[in-house]
Amino acid sequence: MTLFPHLNKECALLLDKMMTTVDKVFPLPGRFTAHLKDDVKELSGLLTSERSERSLSYLGKPNLLSAYLRYFLPWNVYRLCRLLPSLQLKFNDGDLILDIGSGPLTFLLALWISRPDLRNTSLEFIALDMTPKILDAGKKLFSAFAPSSKWKIKTMRGKMLRNSFSISRNGKYVNIPPGKITDGKSAALVSAVNVFNEIYWQLSRADRSGQSKLVEQSARLLTACAGDGTILVVEPGIPRSGEFISALRSSFLAEGFDIISPCPHNGSCAFPGGLSGKTKAKWCHFSFITDEAPQKLLKLSEMSGIPKERAVISFIMTGKKTVSENINVKEQSGSAVTVRIVSDSFPVGNSFGRYACSEQGPVLVTGNKDKIEELDSGSCVSLQITGHRDQKSNALMGVI
Repeated sequence: MTLFPHLNKECALLLDKMMTTVDKVFPLPGRFTAHLKDDVKELSGLLTSERSERSLSYLGKPNLLSAYLRYFLPWNVYRLCRLLPSLQLKFNDGDLILDIGSGPLTFLLALWISRPDLRNTSLEFIALDMTPKILDAGKKLFSAFAPSSKWKIKTMRGKMLRNSFSISRNGKYVNIPPGKITDGKSAALVSAVNVFNEIYWQLSRADRSGQSKLVEQSARLLTACAGDGTILVVEPGIPRSGEFISALRSSFLAEGFDIISPCPHNGSCAFPGGLSGKTKAKWCHFSFITDEAPQKLLKLSEMSGIPKERAVISFIMTGKKTVSENINVKEQSGSAVTVRIVSDSFPVGNSFGRYACSEQGPVLVTGNKDKIEELDSGSCVSLQITGHRDQKSNALMGVI
């Protein structure tokens, strides 16, 4: 199964319904309507190139909150709806999910839309975020969108620190150790969607020591919250995110957790990112086209001057005592192996190729153009290792 299956009809209809519900629950004042596309563009800058200029309460501003709910929320939900159906998410009644950096309950909305098998399970959620206004908006939206839901949602104002959580209680912030934030109950799942890119950008890329400490402490904190549960970290599919995810992966393994997805093994990361000389090393990320996204969202994207033809994502799912997709790739001529596709296609001599992940490192998968281009990003494929290495990348070479 591909990591990013196409949306089924129900999922597509629910994404449209979610956007309609946003308009009903948060009607756009006339003074904001004409400027919505400009508000989206402004917020996009604050979330990317202008990070240093934004305040901690930027989503408390009505126009930016409106832009977030109508643009960034549905895009984030869409990305998750393409991913969540393929993940091993199994829960029992009463299980707890800790959602760190929840925003307007983005993960909960995506889980409800894309996993109908979980809608009748009585789940408990703790949604943690720094901005109470965005949490309140998410809870109001979810209640209107899924009024018959059996899920119990508790919102909590606070943020993740290096070794603990800072939680607002009675108007004051107090530090809470990981086990206490869930009242001593281990989380069946700890989710952190678009959280760490808000943190690691505060560190210089040259500060390798600071980044290493951040990774190690974050992994320790998340695994302490999860116990015997699982952890899902999702980040934008940009180079620095891929590098961070790879480093986090190593720390999860050091904490005794196995890699569930997307890696087909627990060995060294084949695409750790970072800088190699003057060029950027390849990083683990996946992409898929966005033609299944709501048409209203695609139109707003184009009007705002930031059209999205593809969505890009980096993620990792980890846990204890899991049945992972571990595949041992043996470097010998004629051996059949299964690898995970992680790149777009590109010409390789008289054929085409795509990079793939394996336990022995990167593999350059080659074949005719049609075979290579029909592969979805994230697909697991079986191929033959040729016994040769690519001169440019030093990757093992395989033929499909």
